[in-house]
Amino acid sequence: MSFKKLPSQYINGVWKEGASPLIMENKNPYNGDLLATYRAGSKKDLDDAYQAANAAQKQWEKTNPVTKREVFENAVQYINDNYESIVKIIIEEIGGTRLKAEFEIGLVTNIIKEATTFPFRMDGKILTSPIDDKENRVYRVPVGVVGVISPFNFPFFLSMKSVATALATGNGVVLKPHEHTPITGGTMIASIFEHAGLPKGLLNVITTEISEIGDDFVAHPIPRAISFTGSTKVGKHIGAIAGKHLKDAHLELGGNSALIVLEDADIDLAVSAAVFSRFTHQGQICMSANRLIIHEAVYNEFVEKYVAKVATLPCGDPKDPNTIIGPLINQQQVETTKAFITKAIEDGAKPILQGKIEGNVIEPVIFTDVTPTMSIAKEEVFAPVVSILQASNDEEAISIANDTLYGLSGAIHTRDVERGAELAKQLDTGMIHINDGTINDEPHVAFGGMKNSGLGRLNGEWSLDAFTTFKWISVQHKARNYPYS
Repeated sequence: MSFKKLPSQYINGVWKEGASPLIMENKNPYNGDLLATYRAGSKKDLDDAYQAANAAQKQWEKTNPVTKREVFENAVQYINDNYESIVKIIIEEIGGTRLKAEFEIGLVTNIIKEATTFPFRMDGKILTSPIDDKENRVYRVPVGVVGVISPFNFPFFLSMKSVATALATGNGVVLKPHEHTPITGGTMIASIFEHAGLPKGLLNVITTEISEIGDDFVAHPIPRAISFTGSTKVGKHIGAIAGKHLKDAHLELGGNSALIVLEDADIDLAVSAAVFSRFTHQGQICMSANRLIIHEAVYNEFVEKYVAKVATLPCGDPKDPNTIIGPLINQQQVETTKAFITKAIEDGAKPILQGKIEGNVIEPVIFTDVTPTMSIAKEEVFAPVVSILQASNDEEAISIANDTLYGLSGAIHTRDVERGAELAKQLDTGMIHINDGTINDEPHVAFGGMKNSGLGRLNGEWSLDAFTTFKWISVQHKARNYPYS
């Protein structure tokens, strides 16, 4: 299957190019090769997409749950049948390594398998009443139409995370992938569900630039919920627009996660977890460990082993199966990262490992002598750059970890797991992992952040709640005596 040949828009079951005069280019972030050109979607395309989703949703809501489940089972089978094609496009469009591609595909199939259970979990309740002969029925129902906006780093998974669960709960969906990942975040997903037998109109994909549609994706009157994954700055704007129009907003935003290593930790395990948590997909993961907070008693041992391990990570062409660190998504991200590095050095941070920059590939940079007030420790750095800070005790480690506007993920390494769990309760973050990495996402466990890292939770029953609402229907079985009768 050549996913590169798909047109840019999938609206009401029809593949087409957008109505906007804007031409979009989709380029390989490693070598700059042109993968495809597209005509962007217009406001009219967006309206057509929402209208199609709204019309198709009415019948889909009534569809037998067994029939719905079969669609998602077919989607998993189609992904398995086209596994190598999907790996290839993730490498070409995102700059992901094969390891990253296989990791992402695994996350996708797991969330779809979880979604297969949703049609059978649209339960309700019968409640008693203080009024004689009255029966209260509470039904779980779809919200109607969900708008999904996905990012460039894990576009296949972070689109599917909302798309599959929203569809499985009986909703229609309009998906807008990031402009740099229109295939893996958008059209490929439409193709998968088209082959899986999803009725036309239920899933629509519009590929465009914000300059073409403005706030209409969120402000349009049809969608009742918006699911956005991306930067905190954009997420705040989307949340404000959604609130103005009384729509639910589910926001998965940036992070500045800390991985804490206590004096009784298994240092080799902590090093391994820290390397995985920072350098997977070039550090372009919201859960990445930007900050390593190390107890002073094991600081030197940890740093020595960590630097030695990071120095061996192969960098370069993501098509090479041995590559661990490939390119950032574009030159803008490279320039932003270079500015972070320069500022950190000016602030007094020491780059004890600093590789070269070639094209969009940045080799690992490790800073020591970092203080919590430095910008390199305050901001999310979406690149293979890490800060190492030192703490003298548990209280200081927690204080440093909490000294950020973000609160997405975190990790604590200690041989005393209950000590770790008690410290985890003190971290102002939505997810904390003991003796593990900061990068974790399981299809049945609540996923989401605190503070500037977002609003709401997804996965499992939390996705079920996110994309459904409740309807109260009461039945008065015998005539009621009203006050004015």
